[in-house]
Amino acid sequence: MAKELTRDTYLSKHVGDFPAELIICGRRYVKVDDLRYGTNPHQAASYYKPADAVSVIGDMEILKNGKSGLSQTNLEDISYALNIVKFFDTPACAVMKHVNPSGAAVGRPGESLLSVYLKARDADARAAFGSSIAFNREVDADTAREIMSTFVECVVAPGFAPGVLDIFNDGETYKLNRHIRIIRCGDLSRLPRFVGEAKPEHNTIKVLGDGSLVVAQPLMTSLRSIDDLVPAEAENKRCGHQVSAVAATEEQKRDLLFAWYVNLSVRSNGVVIVKDGQTLSVGTGEQDRVGAIEQAIAKFRQKYTGEGTLQNSVMSSDGFFPFEDGVETAAAAGVTAIIAPSGSLRDADVIKRANELGVALYHAPERIFSHH
Repeated sequence: MAKELTRDTYLSKHVGDFPAELIICGRRYVKVDDLRYGTNPHQAASYYKPADAVSVIGDMEILKNGKSGLSQTNLEDISYALNIVKFFDTPACAVMKHVNPSGAAVGRPGESLLSVYLKARDADARAAFGSSIAFNREVDADTAREIMSTFVECVVAPGFAPGVLDIFNDGETYKLNRHIRIIRCGDLSRLPRFVGEAKPEHNTIKVLGDGSLVVAQPLMTSLRSIDDLVPAEAENKRCGHQVSAVAATEEQKRDLLFAWYVNLSVRSNGVVIVKDGQTLSVGTGEQDRVGAIEQAIAKFRQKYTGEGTLQNSVMSSDGFFPFEDGVETAAAAGVTAIIAPSGSLRDADVIKRANELGVALYHAPERIFSHH
């Protein structure tokens, strides 16, 4: 008879029989540690790093280990969160829960890290409970105190200001977070960002049900700046030649690029709605495109606790719009600029409808489905 799950089950380490080294695709990997468990407490897991390279995550320094260390989900959340904040030169924060961003934000000139964190958290504060949080900057004391005010699994950043670790170790004041895990990661510039930068060690490996493997190049984008945003253009017999006739503002273009970078770490079908450098909502894991948009709008109305509104917001979509209903649904909620890949038989119809609705539409150079 199976044992009953208790609180201690989730805080206990489940060690399996995994080798000290692995050879994968001709490359040697060495075990870093046995994890607390895999995705679930009854699944043992270990994690490995390339033996011949410095790794941003594999060589991270665990400054506070919590009880029984990291789980596989913690590591995956850390990885996807860092893959968001790596894009930005200004302060950025990503809040991850179950390998999807519940919120993310990027700072404007002069904005504090605390403000950026609050915007990322409050995009969906309910989902942020028990999350993993990544920053691209040194964490200061004010931000640390705010983090400790709610339950958080992990915090990862390139550094921590003097005295900050004392705050994270204060389990007497912050009893809810006495098991929080604090991690110093490596140099984020080592992480590939754009198409052409990835090396063989960044390839992804998916194990199928029978033990077979799929090895694939990692998901990257070729959009490097707002100068790469191209107005949508398409032609078909129904609508003739159509070009997006509405232009986004410079601020909206920055938000479109931000939304696109966040969307890279969202499970498909995924959309990201953004305004003023903050995700207002993330629609994730839907089987249809308009369903992801409807989910994002509903989540904003039910769960968003920040100060933003959907009016004049922007949206990214990881796949094309097969019909006009996606643009119609987004526009009805207040979205006025969208970025999405092309490739639909009805691209021209969608562009025409976007023009009628006053929505700026930009075509991305790649689809960014992620089925992690």
